[in-house]
Amino acid sequence: MVNSIGNTTMSNMKAMYVMGDSTVDCGENTLFFPFLLNNLSLHPCDGPASSILPYLLAKKIGLPYPIPFYSQNGSAEVLSRGVNLGSTGATIMSNPVNPVLQSLNQQLRQAFEIFQLLQLELGQDIANDFIESSTVFYLSFGKDDYIDLFRSNSANSPRSDAETLSRILVDQMTNAIEYLYGSSVRKFVLMGILPLGCVPRFVHSTNDSKSGSQSGGDNGDGVVCAPEINNFVLEYNAFLEQRVVRLNMELAGAQLIFCDVYRAMMEIINNPDTYGIENVKNACCGTGEGNGIRGCMSINMACEDPSTYVWWDLFNPGHLVSSLIADSAWSGQPLPDICRPSPIQKLVSS
Repeated sequence: MVNSIGNTTMSNMKAMYVMGDSTVDCGENTLFFPFLLNNLSLHPCDGPASSILPYLLAKKIGLPYPIPFYSQNGSAEVLSRGVNLGSTGATIMSNPVNPVLQSLNQQLRQAFEIFQLLQLELGQDIANDFIESSTVFYLSFGKDDYIDLFRSNSANSPRSDAETLSRILVDQMTNAIEYLYGSSVRKFVLMGILPLGCVPRFVHSTNDSKSGSQSGGDNGDGVVCAPEINNFVLEYNAFLEQRVVRLNMELAGAQLIFCDVYRAMMEIINNPDTYGIENVKNACCGTGEGNGIRGCMSINMACEDPSTYVWWDLFNPGHLVSSLIADSAWSGQPLPDICRPSPIQKLVSS
């Protein structure tokens, strides 16, 4: 466990820094979260029931879960243990409809504030060496950009529009990586977007006997994912992985990994019995049809056994699914080749 810059972990990593959206934040970094989003996940960000992937991965690395940005006191002692800059509802592009919600650029500014504070307290050379050799940056964005798009009923746009949007979002992510690289960051984990066409909020039922596919998904009881939504996600993920491959060649000394959360979740959704899953359609906790219309407002609303559900609430997977993804991202098992070009375990030990 890391307690100061001078200590080490089995993986040589001393801190994880997290940037992202609701995939990395339970609301701790989102001011007035329940009022802004009318949605309480109520899943703890830490502890045995956590379904937050970076928490599960930090534990595997041997690191404490990064402290929320708004809880840190600005001291090098605290900042050097890792910080979670992520915020529920955060988007890659600035959100003109709700400017209170964070964007990628706002979190970048916070990251640079941390770099500056470390340099002031430790000296520039020591701080830069710490960032370069002892930290890993975990970025998980895009989910809320597409949720906003789908909620505005714009998901039926031509494929060319989907490709344009995906390229714009990936270009912004690339700029962020290059900025962080310029501040000595060398190890990156880039998370793809989960299959939003399969979340309880957007999933639909059909009597057609469709078979599961990359953009569909049928668990055998008539629950079919929305391919028009998943196609947008697939487009983004493909471009992001291509960019990761390119940046690994262009940025000297950098190590970037792309983790295909979409592929992992589709494997679970299409083969639920293999993983002890009984319900791939409904949320464990929420209201409305399939518990997927509004978020979980009280723990008393939750299903009796969350481990048998893919989804915790209308947009987020539950603990069992997140644990399977974390195990696979870390070691390559039980779902192989989720993170490419290597599992996270190899990244942090090199």
